[in-house]
Amino acid sequence: MKHFFISFLALFPFCLSAQETPNLVLLFIDDMGYGDIGPFGSKLNRTPNLDRMAKEGRKLTSFYAAPVCSASRAQLMTGCYAPRVGVPGVFFPAGRNGLNPEEHTIADYLKELGYATMCVGKWHLGDQREFLPTRHGFDGYFGIPYSNDMGRTATANGKRVHPLMRDEKVAELLEDEGQRRVTREYTEEAVKFMEASRKQGRNFFLYLPHTAMHVPLYPHPDFAGKSRNGTYGDWVEEVDWSVGQVLNALERLKVAKNTLVLFTSDNGPWASKGKAGGVSGPLRGSKGCTLEGGVREPTIVWWPGTIAPGTESAGIAGTTDVLPTFVSLAGGKVKKDIKIDGIDVSAWMLGKTNTSPRDTWHYFQGSKLQAVRQGPWKLALTAQSLGMGIRQRDADLAKGRRLYNLKTEIGEMTDLAEENPAIVEKLEKIAVQITAEISANKRPAGTVPNPVTLYPATSRRQPAKKTREQIKPVNWDKMKMGDTYDSSRLPDMAGKPFSIQAAVKIESGQKPNGVILAHGGSAVGYVLYAKDDRLVFSVRGGTPVVQKVTFVSPGENMEILASLSPEKLSIQVGGKSVEVKSPGLLSRHPQESLCIGHDDANPVDPGAPKGRINGSLSTLKVTIR
Repeated sequence: MKHFFISFLALFPFCLSAQETPNLVLLFIDDMGYGDIGPFGSKLNRTPNLDRMAKEGRKLTSFYAAPVCSASRAQLMTGCYAPRVGVPGVFFPAGRNGLNPEEHTIADYLKELGYATMCVGKWHLGDQREFLPTRHGFDGYFGIPYSNDMGRTATANGKRVHPLMRDEKVAELLEDEGQRRVTREYTEEAVKFMEASRKQGRNFFLYLPHTAMHVPLYPHPDFAGKSRNGTYGDWVEEVDWSVGQVLNALERLKVAKNTLVLFTSDNGPWASKGKAGGVSGPLRGSKGCTLEGGVREPTIVWWPGTIAPGTESAGIAGTTDVLPTFVSLAGGKVKKDIKIDGIDVSAWMLGKTNTSPRDTWHYFQGSKLQAVRQGPWKLALTAQSLGMGIRQRDADLAKGRRLYNLKTEIGEMTDLAEENPAIVEKLEKIAVQITAEISANKRPAGTVPNPVTLYPATSRRQPAKKTREQIKPVNWDKMKMGDTYDSSRLPDMAGKPFSIQAAVKIESGQKPNGVILAHGGSAVGYVLYAKDDRLVFSVRGGTPVVQKVTFVSPGENMEILASLSPEKLSIQVGGKSVEVKSPGLLSRHPQESLCIGHDDANPVDPGAPKGRINGSLSTLKVTIR
């Protein structure tokens, strides 16, 4: 259950009238490229309403998202880089995971401040009831809960269907051609919500994440065949029509001068789809990568009478900043006990200052940090793809770290690392710091045990996971280096003392280095490893703190007993023992895998080596008391 912080203003809404805080509208497009609309250079797609929005508002030319759908939406909703909240990639239909109901979303905050809240469109943060918008602060929801290529075949007629939901129920199973209605129906629902909120005299937060421009493309018949850019251009122009309907409704309702509208996209264009995908304009890369074309989005903010018309800024900001900015504009404050990555950029967004609100952005691909930007400098930490479905260039694969100056060359072609070693070193330190900090403070995604499919009309439940009693336990006599076991194959370790017994023989003449055993991850778990001629037993019991005990110079032949009890954390090698005060027993059973000689996911201890121990393992056993 969520525990909500109710602000003074939420308890006494008459203290701050709806006229003094703005309505907030967030238009979030799917897979739209940086060069797909007129204000950002498109000559093919006609976008008169977006042209008007930019002319009357402010262009943000260095506004960032994440490389793929769910990660980008998680950043928007939580104000956190996606790996921090356990959403590194994409959620799928009937999946067990989604945005954790314990996360405090932008809608949660605004609802507490008295706003009417509505989500219309593609949610894509889990389609199970526990993960839907109505469980994350939205009063209502209407839309397809994931990407429009994720439909499944209905047994009734053999055709592929897509669940169009209202709140927490499937209102209609759309066949593929039915998708031609969604942009129009989303727009109509959005306008109805604004009208109803206005009639009630309430401030409103409208989140309109369009299904467009995701492949497959389904423009309404009124737009099909009308553009100069094929089906893709047709749908861009329908999205532009939708923007116009929203702006016109705000003016008709006489609330335009009290409403901020933010238009942006979730990631770059799906360029590998050819004519069915968009373009990145001057940027290199596309959807699914951390090059600028994959994550820098065409962004416009509009608020007549408040934002000076026809302005623009290249200041650095992104989807993580929307939550704290909108909460600030609504007169609220972000909870101090919840770690987020976003900052309040309202003064810059409104044009009160042109100074960049932040100087640093971190580019995550999945849970891995691939690049860091500070000011004009961007350091690629590893090889980057050109986008989803595009083959990697050999030249990219051959290179290590690469440094680009985005001010002098936005297209990321010229590597300046050799000429600027001090800048490389500085950005590397920033990368190490953010990676360690997020690893130490990562929160899990939400999980349900028995997910339900939303199609066909009669939902079918996936078989429940086996109980712990039904799962075959680990056979320690048959284990070998490199094995990985589901965590459920160990008895429940929550609140119980345990010990690890291991016999390791290090290769002759070498100092011990590598992982012996790892179980769990950055929330709860333990790891036994060797590094720098030290044997280390680290435990994370459910807090950000990693407690460890270290045995120096353990030798080549190690008979190890590592133990955790309520009183102490200890390592014994041979007849000698080292101990420290216990951090406490594990608060819950570790969720991530039990790994022999390696760690396949998020490390318990960020300081642990990645590889397996450089020796043979003759005995290994975990005993739970």
